[in-house]
Amino acid sequence: MWWLLPCILGFIRLYLDGVKVLLYQLFNRSFTLPDLPKQNGKVAIVTGGTRGMGYEISRHLASLDMHVVIAGNEEQEGLAAVKKIREDLNQGKAGVMLVPERRTEDGFELHFGLNYLGHFLLTNLLLDVLKKSGKPGKCSRIVIMSSATHYGGRLTLDDLQGRMCYSAHGAYAQSKLALLLFSYHLQDELWVRGDSVTVNAVDPGMVDTALYDNLSSPAQLAKKPFAKLLFRTPAEGASTAIYAAAASELEGIGGLYLYNGRKTESSALSHDQRLQNKLWKESCALVGLQ
Repeated sequence: MWWLLPCILGFIRLYLDGVKVLLYQLFNRSFTLPDLPKQNGKVAIVTGGTRGMGYEISRHLASLDMHVVIAGNEEQEGLAAVKKIREDLNQGKAGVMLVPERRTEDGFELHFGLNYLGHFLLTNLLLDVLKKSGKPGKCSRIVIMSSATHYGGRLTLDDLQGRMCYSAHGAYAQSKLALLLFSYHLQDELWVRGDSVTVNAVDPGMVDTALYDNLSSPAQLAKKPFAKLLFRTPAEGASTAIYAAAASELEGIGGLYLYNGRKTESSALSHDQRLQNKLWKESCALVGLQ
């Protein structure tokens, strides 16, 4: 029965983190975006930009005259999102959570592969372009969408794919912790080389999106009465990510963890440089990067 312990602990940690976030959201108003400067044709790539917070981020950045590229899995869904954004403007986050054990086409555990590893690979493939595009005073910006669930996350380097003991709760929290470890390590590397690229991580809070469709039936029932009262809307959840991508006061500033529009302290584990290095090396090996 010992193998059940990590699953139980992952479940408890995730829901305790959720309760803390809901209590905060109960007594604190959502971050309101300030007036942001026009971006004059700058390019933004938004993963998962067809629905929920990703769509709101895409729509808002496009309204700031940014050229937005929506990256997703479904072409028709992407085209529909582009059409809707154009209609909205004329009138005025790719991820999964708590899915049953599944693998990507490359054999990676779905949370780890889709939430973290895909973003790790995409960012690295774009790094040369980002470095060339960034200039002192006009840095390229990378915004990573993490979550408060990272506080309960544990990185199991010898079992990143959850083959020994799978827990949907633990896998999701691990993927969000991995994103923070990656963002901090990448920013350190960029600073050492003097590149004009900043990396910041964002926690959107608990947002009423389709991510919660995989909750168990009892959890779904428990969520419904509270969602409208306590959860953020997709637009509210997207506001801090938009702020990180476009605010003038964040020019040249990186290595932050932002929640509700403010710098927040992430977990001590996310700042473990030894763990950051190990994850980076293992991630490079998994996706075939030198």
